[in-house]
Amino acid sequence: MIRFISKCILVIFSMCSQLQAQIKQPKYEVGAGVGAFVYQGDLAPSRFGSWKTIRPGFVLHGSRLINKTMALRLQLSVASLHGDDAKYNNPAYRQQRNFNFRTSLVELSPQFVWSPLGWADAGKQLSPYVVGGAALSLVRIRRDASAFNAAYFEAEPELFSQLSTDLSTRTPRLMPAVPVGAGMRYSISPTLVLNAEASYRFLFTDYLDGFSRAANPDRKDHYYSITVGLIYRFGRKNSWDCPPVR
Repeated sequence: MIRFISKCILVIFSMCSQLQAQIKQPKYEVGAGVGAFVYQGDLAPSRFGSWKTIRPGFVLHGSRLINKTMALRLQLSVASLHGDDAKYNNPAYRQQRNFNFRTSLVELSPQFVWSPLGWADAGKQLSPYVVGGAALSLVRIRRDASAFNAAYFEAEPELFSQLSTDLSTRTPRLMPAVPVGAGMRYSISPTLVLNAEASYRFLFTDYLDGFSRAANPDRKDHYYSITVGLIYRFGRKNSWDCPPVR
């Protein structure tokens, strides 16, 4: 019996040793990516926004691995957003309303990253992950209603007062947001990882596009991004091994 228990202990230690070798990971990651940022709001024809007004952007991020499935990440996104009624002819009123906006966007976001299958080592195929956190964005919104066709909307007098209210409302300069997303990682070497990520930002304002009452005050504005990038891993390696047996 004692010999059997001893063999079991040796097997367990052997398995733990192999596992430790497999899951040693660098502590830190830095990455960069490029992609598309899509506005989703009153000046887009669907709830999912429109690819007719996509804008380019880039992201920079740094991560600290907490354990074999969790990490803390700080991400900086720099992009712009755009919406334009004139891009769409259905419904017909959009080209008569002719609202449009542009804004620059600088977003800083601390996030948690969870990779349920662990941080992919070189040779693994794909490692999915989900991400969520908080964000604060600096924006400079430039709205334009100069092409509004007042004659077309004569039968809707309330629209004129609503537009007047919108144009007299100051647009935000700082916007809090809740980003949530998912992505895939693929390790091409022990230090380099390719990743692709989609991230959706929930906002608390309907003035991302500069219009609310004259558009759709019952629905907040949002935006999302789809990016691809490269991650570099470095630093003294973590070792999440089996606990010692005393």
